[in-house]
Amino acid sequence: MAQDLSEKEGFADAVNTISRFLANEQISDLHTCPPVDCIVICVSALVFQGERLFRALETRPSLAKSLVLVGGIGHSTKLLYEAIGRHDKYKYLRDDIEGLPEARVMETILKRHFDLKKIQFEGCQILIEDKSTNCGSNAIETRKVLEDANVPSPASVLLIQDPTMSLRSPASFQKTYEDHVNPPRFLCCPFFVPTVLSSPSGLQFANDIPHDWLWSTDRFLELILGEIPRLRDDKQGYGPTGKGFIPHVDIPDQVERSWRLLNTHAEENTSGRTF
Repeated sequence: MAQDLSEKEGFADAVNTISRFLANEQISDLHTCPPVDCIVICVSALVFQGERLFRALETRPSLAKSLVLVGGIGHSTKLLYEAIGRHDKYKYLRDDIEGLPEARVMETILKRHFDLKKIQFEGCQILIEDKSTNCGSNAIETRKVLEDANVPSPASVLLIQDPTMSLRSPASFQKTYEDHVNPPRFLCCPFFVPTVLSSPSGLQFANDIPHDWLWSTDRFLELILGEIPRLRDDKQGYGPTGKGFIPHVDIPDQVERSWRLLNTHAEENTSGRTF
């Protein structure tokens, strides 16, 4: 699919339009942003997100009062195991982390490769949520963990999530805390916004990140094309008119046009499959 799309005029721009929208980048630098009550990292196969977070906390332990590592065992957990197995620094952990929940995998990296004393120097408590299996349960189970740790209503929460889900994730948390008179303020820091460009061999990532740390381009396209229907507030979507998993999300017309362009091509080239 990525090969075919690279040959179509405007397709890279369409991909990037959707990607920017979904990444929902509100915080770009943890070294300069205001401190927050809580940081939540929803663990994924993008292992470098955890690395960047832990480095920031080592140098700036006052950044958060609580850190929650989030993720159980779900349909994408095997991708995390595979990413660890490919990583030059962490591949020796491959056998140790097999079968662990995603949060426990990241905890293993944190404990073996980063300075916990520095991170906890100003009182940051590290919490583990290892039961959730999807975006909605990430929010529900994280709230339970925070409440058990006597953090019933943090004023500010910084979310770190796969950038293809970085818009839906805060919406899920907003839904989970909708019963609060003063719900937390949720901010997103995906660490990067995936960007593609056309090349003779197909669509390629333009980000200054080793490509074997990212998804395949075909996997990335599947993710972003699948995300827009979930965000819609219609009978099939996750909004109030549909499944009710998230509040209403405004999807700009330009994003919808870009999605239709890509999805039409996907249908034509995958025997009617839509993503």
